[in-house]
Amino acid sequence: MARAIWNDVVIAESDKTVLVEGNHYFPPESVKTEYFTESNRNTTCPWKGVASYYNIVIDGAEYTNGAWYYPEPKSAAAEIKDHVAFYGNVKVEK
Repeated sequence: MARAIWNDVVIAESDKTVLVEGNHYFPPESVKTEYFTESNRNTTCPWKGVASYYNIVIDGAEYTNGAWYYPEPKSAAAEIKDHVAFYGNVKVEK
């Protein structure tokens, strides 16, 4: 079971994460959406495609662009469609 924790709160939890480039990608149903707001940030990975971002908000504290996902990944990354990964300030425990 993998857990993503920020500010002492579990924000995602799953035994079905996908490990890509050292990052655990959590299935969309495992993410506690009440802690996420959409960001307008996008970046492009040459082999995964265009990433979209979420801000993480807990008790008034915000981690801007702290999580990302691929809504329409390239075929090489199809297994992580809509899965959410986290930057280093989010602790992922396995």
